[in-house]
Amino acid sequence: MSRVEVKVMRLPHGKDLPLPSYQTAGSAGLDLYAAVPADAPVTIPPGGRAMIPTGIAIALPDMTEGQVRPRSGLAARHALTVLNTPGTVDADYRGEIHVILVNFGSESFVVARGSRIAQLVIAPTLHAQLSETENLQETTRGTGGFGSTGEGMIDKNG
Repeated sequence: MSRVEVKVMRLPHGKDLPLPSYQTAGSAGLDLYAAVPADAPVTIPPGGRAMIPTGIAIALPDMTEGQVRPRSGLAARHALTVLNTPGTVDADYRGEIHVILVNFGSESFVVARGSRIAQLVIAPTLHAQLSETENLQETTRGTGGFGSTGEGMIDKNG
């Protein structure tokens, strides 16, 4: 297992919250905690969304990103997910991490202080060197798009 150092700064409104943490030795993502005021939880109505602060800022190494992803339990039990999944935290971003939660459920969801709201996966990135061309190499798939490679394939003949 490879490890990378990520510096974390607790912001004033997140000082009493735990740092992001892996829940098991095999977890890919660090759980992120809601840094909403204890006396002002955020209620997300059905179909609504809210940007939830985490109370932390991080310094990622060059050529890495933080991917903000949903927690499967919240999605399965409450239809709550991260709206722009995966959200990207760039290596040069030094501001507070926020999580945009959306409620696809039929009941309001309350985000309380310290709730585990998302997970952060640290991943390597590559920078592409674009090279413009007039033609692209042919492949078996060609220009076949959505659903063209398997089950659910769209019948082009109607």
